[in-house]
Amino acid sequence: MTRRFTGAARYRSPWVDDEVLALTEMAREFIETEALPHRERWIEQHHVDREFWRKAGEVGLLCAGIPEQYGGGGGTLAHDLAIFGVPLALTETGFGLGNAVHSGLVAHYLLAYGSEEQKLRWLPKMASGEFIGAIAMTEPGGGSDLKALRTTAIRDGEHYVVNGAKTFISNGMLADLVIVVARTDPAAGTKGISLLVLETAAAEGFRVGRVLDKIGLKSQDTAELFFDDVRVPVTNLLGEAGAGFGYAMNQLVHERLIISEGAITTAEAALAETVRYTKDRRAFGAPLFEMQNTRFELARCATLVRTTRVFVDDCILRHLRGELDSATASMAKAHATEVQCEVIDRCVQLFGGYGYMLEYPIARMYADARVQKVYAGANEVMNELIARSL
Repeated sequence: MTRRFTGAARYRSPWVDDEVLALTEMAREFIETEALPHRERWIEQHHVDREFWRKAGEVGLLCAGIPEQYGGGGGTLAHDLAIFGVPLALTETGFGLGNAVHSGLVAHYLLAYGSEEQKLRWLPKMASGEFIGAIAMTEPGGGSDLKALRTTAIRDGEHYVVNGAKTFISNGMLADLVIVVARTDPAAGTKGISLLVLETAAAEGFRVGRVLDKIGLKSQDTAELFFDDVRVPVTNLLGEAGAGFGYAMNQLVHERLIISEGAITTAEAALAETVRYTKDRRAFGAPLFEMQNTRFELARCATLVRTTRVFVDDCILRHLRGELDSATASMAKAHATEVQCEVIDRCVQLFGGYGYMLEYPIARMYADARVQKVYAGANEVMNELIARSL
């Protein structure tokens, strides 16, 4: 039977007020009650049940940072982050990453660049869980290089005709609403990239390919998407034609901060779990925690976690004030994910053989963490962006 983990105790971040804290506790109770009992089945099917999304919408765990007039919770990024980290720390990652994409990215693209009609049409359905959102940016062979984009959307009267393929798309299999990043003017370089919103139910020529089988994040719906002469109404253009590259660059700051918070939250959870384990586990006649090597390893992890937490908290406060720049967001993403992987690796070592068994939360964290250094721009790309700012 898989062991359960109730998450980490940590000092209270300066952006966490009483309302945000209450939201975190509500999210924790909901995940423990409604998600963890289904985790193994979700892992087998590679996605979270659609009905779970609707339940999450009913209790206010979707689009918490979207204004109430569009069906959201009326909060800020802080309210979103209060929710996203909980399932990650509890190792129910399917909804954690899925909701970060749905509520943290797609909803905020619509809020930032959508017309009033578009926001009223789509955001309430996302907040209720009726629609699940995805963003189709990454392409086979393209990776982090958005300038190499090959998917096209050529205007034909009152429609754009979309052709191309996308891969590694989170929420791709279940998505009702997909923001497609495509070239509307192939000759214009990055100035010819636009964002189109596709409602998948009525999209002839759109199909979902493989639901990808990953090393970790097993219950997270990640799929290939294909577009064969898919007609998208011109009214579904998000923002201005040709402005998509700039929109994506602007939103990447938001995305990288979400990943940074998830990374440090999971590292905190791993440390707390390992401290508990080493105090309970006896070896050579004493608790493992009493051995000097164990204590020094945990001290190193605690220092990495606390210093990174302070940095990420500062970035969140800056973002809430509208002051966070791209280079600093890149620093946060690169550093927090490196720390996440290092801390979890050290914790696995202290668990010994049990640390490699998937019935233990630390093993799931180990498998899930590695991709954090890859998506939303590989850490090598983050380092290049940081270097350009020096």
